[in-house]
Amino acid sequence: QGQLVESGGGLVQAGTSLTLSCAIPQDTFSSYSLGWFRQAPGKEREFVAAITWSGGRTSYADSAEGRFTISRDNAKTTLYLQMSSLKAEDTAVYYCASNQNGYQSSSDSTDYKYWGQGTQVTVSS
Repeated sequence: QGQLVESGGGLVQAGTSLTLSCAIPQDTFSSYSLGWFRQAPGKEREFVAAITWSGGRTSYADSAEGRFTISRDNAKTTLYLQMSSLKAEDTAVYYCASNQNGYQSSSDSTDYKYWGQGTQVTVSS
């Protein structure tokens, strides 16, 4: 299995938007569900959003609902996380991950087998 590679992180001001991308190997992308997680300094990794293999079902953490949008481009084998109205508390390292159960938009990190190295998002207030 190849590696998942996140990109798009950076330093932004509160209230602005940012889109993260995750390049995923074809053999992992095609039938797997995908998710975004994040880990802030001194805190445990937490669920952000997930999407099924078809893109037909998504799920979000309460903190992301209404502000973040998860999507996937099957042609580009890329996962996205569009983040808007960013807050200082969104500051974290963001990880993408793949779940062999393509029908499950799970919030449980133990359901995800493959992980990227993470991309830092810093929101200044």
